[in-house]
Amino acid sequence: MKKLLTIFLGLGCAYVSFAQENLTYQKPPKEILELVDYERPPSVSLGSKSDYMLFTYRDTYKTLDDLSQDELKLGGLRINPKTNISSTVTYLNNLKVRKLKDREEIQVKGLPQSPKITNITWSPDESKIAFTHTSENGVELWVLEVASASAKKVGSGYLNANLGNPISWFKDNNSLLVNYLPANRKPLINTLVSLPTGPIISTAEGKASQNRTYQDLLKNPADEQNFETLITSELKKVDLSGNAVAFLPANLYTDATFSPDGNYVLVSVLQKPFSYIVPYNRFPSKTFVYDKAGKLVKEVNSLPLNETLPKGFMAVRTGKRSMNWRADEPATLVYVEALDEGDPAKKVEFRDEVFTWKAPFNQAPVSLVKTTQRYGGITWGNEKLAILRDQWYDTRSSRTFVFDPSSKAAPKLIFDRNSQDIYSDPGSFETVKNQYGRNVLAIENGKSYLIGDGHTKKGQFPFIDELDWKTLKTNRIYQSAYKDKLENILSFKDIKTGEVLVMLQSATEYPNYYLRNLKNRMAPVQITDFKNPFAGLEKVHKEVIKYKRKDGVDLSGTLYLPAGYNKKDKLPLLIWAYPQEFVDKNSASQTTLNPNQFTFPAYGSFIFWVTRGYAVLNDAAFPIVGENGAEPNDTFVEQLIANAEAAIKAVDDLGYIDPKRVAVGGHSYGAFMTANLLTHSNLFAAGIARSGAYNRTLTPFGFQREQRNYWDAPEVYNRMSPFMNAHKMKTPILLVHGEADNNPGTFTLQTERYFQALKGLGAPARMVILPKEAHGYVAKENILHLLWEQDQFLEKHLKGKK
Repeated sequence: MKKLLTIFLGLGCAYVSFAQENLTYQKPPKEILELVDYERPPSVSLGSKSDYMLFTYRDTYKTLDDLSQDELKLGGLRINPKTNISSTVTYLNNLKVRKLKDREEIQVKGLPQSPKITNITWSPDESKIAFTHTSENGVELWVLEVASASAKKVGSGYLNANLGNPISWFKDNNSLLVNYLPANRKPLINTLVSLPTGPIISTAEGKASQNRTYQDLLKNPADEQNFETLITSELKKVDLSGNAVAFLPANLYTDATFSPDGNYVLVSVLQKPFSYIVPYNRFPSKTFVYDKAGKLVKEVNSLPLNETLPKGFMAVRTGKRSMNWRADEPATLVYVEALDEGDPAKKVEFRDEVFTWKAPFNQAPVSLVKTTQRYGGITWGNEKLAILRDQWYDTRSSRTFVFDPSSKAAPKLIFDRNSQDIYSDPGSFETVKNQYGRNVLAIENGKSYLIGDGHTKKGQFPFIDELDWKTLKTNRIYQSAYKDKLENILSFKDIKTGEVLVMLQSATEYPNYYLRNLKNRMAPVQITDFKNPFAGLEKVHKEVIKYKRKDGVDLSGTLYLPAGYNKKDKLPLLIWAYPQEFVDKNSASQTTLNPNQFTFPAYGSFIFWVTRGYAVLNDAAFPIVGENGAEPNDTFVEQLIANAEAAIKAVDDLGYIDPKRVAVGGHSYGAFMTANLLTHSNLFAAGIARSGAYNRTLTPFGFQREQRNYWDAPEVYNRMSPFMNAHKMKTPILLVHGEADNNPGTFTLQTERYFQALKGLGAPARMVILPKEAHGYVAKENILHLLWEQDQFLEKHLKGKK
């Protein structure tokens, strides 16, 4: 059948899609279909103050109908202009509650018919939960009373959820601050039929402006007007009886957050001019503080349009940034300012300075602390103790300090480590809710607690350490000792009683919640009972294998073998991977893989094919290392090939596979990896590349972790680009891409043009464009067809089946 060239027009833009043949949607073989077509267990949210648990349910997949709703792509957003909520949101379809130590969930009464629930927001005292339901014509406000498990719609009118959660609770637990659509809202411009009023003009002023290749940006004055219309909302105070009073008039509000004591609201508002080259979060903005009655207290920040940043991953904008409320005080703002003009190339003693500013803001801000690296955040404890973090990308330096916010004493260093050195990770400090309902550092008898994942050379053993603030020394009070399970330590339920919430799982046991008591040392008490929805994988062999690259770097991967496999026949091998960059070989050699982690065959992996007679090496380590100042990407191709050679040899040495029947696959940067491996080596019989970027000249100001631009290192960009080397491709490749990819750099055009090059040069390639899909795929019809395509491709090229 002849190839079809179809041009789809929509929302003022055009894109091209090719179809290899006229196919209707197909389904994968039975073995795969049984695994992918499953009912998703609920997710659980546990109140920190109450003993109630919220169980949330959703469909396993979306549908093509979900993806076919109206959509506008503006300012880096994707919005449903009819309902005024993100078009990419995943809805919940049911809610249940129960007390922690009860056994049965209680169905929430009064939910809307065919619920489309999101924006779950607990009240400060955790007695209620506000949420939104998206009806046919808009977003509605609903409230759930937890103890009675009953829900009701609150008020009338539709909410504006185009920028995320439009709900905030007042401190009284009985009223909410809500973003509503304005009563006199302007109609949207139909860009398909409206005539332009003039040309689109952009000017370069002679200053460097190096930006990543963002998608869904504004393109013309009509887009600007539609963006303004969609973002504009009115802020209203709504009580639980539905009575609404005006709080602030219509404006371009981006967020509104209450002070810990509930007496003030921090409100940010977008300003003009808008930009055509960066998303809305870099548009000009002003930030104001209002009292809880809606009276202006102070303008506290003004940020200009930010179209230009200095070069480097540690570059930041100048002016006040990261402005928020200090969690341990009633109403104190905290913000950061760069002391190096945001330029990581400048040589300065201090990079950032942190300030505090107490309400009512009639005194000057006070300098709190300076950092010699880029500011990484503060965990507040009390008036005498807080945790400060700073970081630096080039060296992967990550440091943690303790300091006294009430004094000028220099911070004391607690931890100084390479952020990629997972074996040295001290864990995360446990937090608790304070009198304001904010998370602050848990301090008990002069001690705090660190909960760590516990990755080591010998395996994973999660732990809890007690840190003494007088000595700054840690003492391990618990370490998981399971050999056939994985115990994830989530949080303390009660530090005084030693009660800890954990999650237990194994390769075939679905993760469930348990309560463990550190003092009585009894077996953990199970509090949920979710069943394994993937019975078809229960007898599959699973192990983590470790092996070496030829330069000595330790590698690993999770190996799956078909149930009952006995080595009589050599299996075809599938390798799924994603390259990661490191600044030293020691960190690159470490692994987080655990054979006891539950086997969850998400659509994106090759695990399904273990039921089809393949060996699968999942999450194979593909480190790209640049030591002693060397750039990792200077030897990107060589290191990819070395990783692949080591992986194939390791499984072959175990006697399982036919090394001539190996396929490799990956998504996004993994797709880029796949195309490069097929181009520059003869190791593989086939490859599957999904939603990748193949021409790096189309991402000229950096990609992934590459900080140099194209003109700094053209030879690196060109050599790493499969498109530039398409004439070398001789191996069959399956190219897959979402028709509406929204990820920076991976425009659908990347796959289309790469396929054109391969086809024109006579390479064996097949391209599949999945309708309506973004960077990750969500519609059931598309996912099932994707799995069918992959199965057909692998059967043909690794088993010789037509």
